[in-house]
Amino acid sequence: MRAAGAAAVCVMMLASAPAVAQVAVVDDTGARVELAQPARRIVSLAPHLTEQLFAIGAGAGIVGTTDFADYPQAAREISRVARAHSVDLERIAALKPDLIVTWGSGFPPAVTDAIRRLGAPVFVSEPTTLTDIASSMARLGALTSTPGDRVATEFTQRVEALRQRYGGRPEVSVFYQVWSAPLMTLSGRHVVSEAIRLCGGRNVFADLVPIAPQVSTEAVLAANPEIIVTAEPDGRATGVLDAWQRFGRLAAVQSGALVTLDANRINRHGPRMPDEIAVLCEAIDRVRRTRR
Repeated sequence: MRAAGAAAVCVMMLASAPAVAQVAVVDDTGARVELAQPARRIVSLAPHLTEQLFAIGAGAGIVGTTDFADYPQAAREISRVARAHSVDLERIAALKPDLIVTWGSGFPPAVTDAIRRLGAPVFVSEPTTLTDIASSMARLGALTSTPGDRVATEFTQRVEALRQRYGGRPEVSVFYQVWSAPLMTLSGRHVVSEAIRLCGGRNVFADLVPIAPQVSTEAVLAANPEIIVTAEPDGRATGVLDAWQRFGRLAAVQSGALVTLDANRINRHGPRMPDEIAVLCEAIDRVRRTRR
């Protein structure tokens, strides 16, 4: 992030808030986001938000995004104004955005505060449920005058179809591995844990308090999950689950249920998530079938 002096210049470069709002929504922090007219120049500071904007038909209005926004293909051609945990305030200001959308957990609070001081309206995304993802697309649709409601409804219908198909089936215990060294997982507070539940799975570490807790190998062995799941870009297995093979008594090993999902779909809070939830549900269902 650039120096405070550059940030001060940026504030002067951006338009002040309009006197009368014609478009208004509430973001995931509870803040009211008001625009005098639908946004036409958008800076999107998270890959999932860039995907959402393209999905609702507002992708052409994105003038700046992050290093990791790579879907759809057109997103790769957009100017990069941010990377992990930092943003270039001066470049964002030079783009003269009329809306900045950002991920609450994607940057330290001080960075988000600096983004707000630029003067453009800021929409903060912090989805904790699948419903929040649909709602985000609907609200972004309102801010950009695009069919976000329709895309949100389609997303919800796809999720509910999976819930109806798999949710009532016999429960399968699941360990979701986020990282191998140190060994990390997700608690029940994470949206991926909701995806596991709607597939009829049970996250064996759902009761832990941190959203991404560190766990021990012994704790996993004690939980004895029937399936172990991780995610890698494009679903390409890199061998991070191979270490579990040495525990021959582990239920997931005995049934061969070591599964790698596409991280670009399951870990991003975007419109493609139901596609990978369907893959997860089918993997869990295969475990059910091995019981018979």
